[in-house]
Amino acid sequence: MKPHILGPDFSTFARSVRLYCEEKTLEYTHGLQVDGSSIARHSAEHLALHPFGKVPVLLHGERRVFETTSICRYLDAAFPQSSLQPRDLAQRTEVDQWSAALALYVDDRLIRRYLLLIASPIPPARPVDPEALAAATPAAIQTLDLLARQLGDRAFFCGTRYSMADALLTPMLDYLQQLPDAAAWLEQRQNLRDYLQHMRLRPSGRTVLGPPDRDRGSA
Repeated sequence: MKPHILGPDFSTFARSVRLYCEEKTLEYTHGLQVDGSSIARHSAEHLALHPFGKVPVLLHGERRVFETTSICRYLDAAFPQSSLQPRDLAQRTEVDQWSAALALYVDDRLIRRYLLLIASPIPPARPVDPEALAAATPAAIQTLDLLARQLGDRAFFCGTRYSMADALLTPMLDYLQQLPDAAAWLEQRQNLRDYLQHMRLRPSGRTVLGPPDRDRGSA
């Protein structure tokens, strides 16, 4: 049974799950179709799969798993031969706590409150609110500083191996780097810039990152 990742191609969290599958070398499908039928966002069919009408949702046989961190942990349990979870308790705890922080606070500050003010993935494009953007900028910069300190000189965000935290962070930074101001912020934080380039050059990054496939995200 191939896992299916329900979500539009532009979704950072859907991309996170795809990256995780790629790193685990799993075969999977993705998009907003299930069994040949399109699932419209917030439709009854969508709400039956995710009670809050969010994405991604993992469909695996009879299983329906929502929330990105839970999906990644499920994938490690369901396919233990390629688990990305650290065996050491301290390392696993670091990955878990940072994955939760990335999914909650970092996504909120960098994506919901900043990036989506400038570049909405769903047309029509909205005019940028200068006051809202100015209000969101200090928190975005502060968050990048925090991420740069956590990364330090390591190759991966939580240690020496790829983890769920890397899958969560990479799509956020990949989108931010495409905005002029945010690209300049990343240039000023060389370790984050180099980290992003490293993630992009991995086979998983080459497969998942880049411009979204609108045909997979229009429903």
